[in-house]
Amino acid sequence: MNLSPDQSIMFEAWGIPINATILYTWVVMAFLTGAAILITRNLRPDVPPNRWRTMLEVIVQGIQSQIEDVAGRRDRHLLYFAGTLFLFVAVSNLLLVIPGFEPPTASLSTTTALALSVLIAVPLFGITRRGLGGYLKTYLEPSFIMLPFNIISEFSRGISLAIRLYGNIMSGAVIAAILLGVAPFFFPVVMDVLGLLTGLIQAYIFAILATVYISSATATPNTTEKENP
Repeated sequence: MNLSPDQSIMFEAWGIPINATILYTWVVMAFLTGAAILITRNLRPDVPPNRWRTMLEVIVQGIQSQIEDVAGRRDRHLLYFAGTLFLFVAVSNLLLVIPGFEPPTASLSTTTALALSVLIAVPLFGITRRGLGGYLKTYLEPSFIMLPFNIISEFSRGISLAIRLYGNIMSGAVIAAILLGVAPFFFPVVMDVLGLLTGLIQAYIFAILATVYISSATATPNTTEKENP
């Protein structure tokens, strides 16, 4: 049994081995892109929404509502970023029910890449909203002595995100394989249901944590004072 999709070589392209992580990452991206194009191809005021468009609107509004609850404001760019993270992780995990599919989120390289995107997004969002000087000043709060600790804390967030997501997905796959070996006729249905539930929870937690980190970097002193009179 392969513990990571990195170990599964699917085929070679121009002499370069393509493993399951790369292949299924592109499969998920193609699925999300294709679904978005198909659902929104008739997105006009004079065209009544169908069930797929309604479902997509419910998902987007749900993500937007969660972001507003965490950040305390509407942020269109944060919606794009956190929403993309949620959909990618959720779809990657949900497609686990398809026989032969290996979720790319079970690879440490994928979860590390997602965590790095959050690590890069935090200062970008912070600088955009507070300015370069205002954002760098946060590393000196509450005192300049805290500078190295604040920097370490920033990097540890990304590491914890990657390890948390990878560990949960991989452990779920290992437990499923053990249970299938013990009782192959009963546990597949149960593990499929648990896999769907765990996949959604992990996607939600990952997106919420990314939103919390970005919101803390973009919060201004005036906003904090208003929220905490």
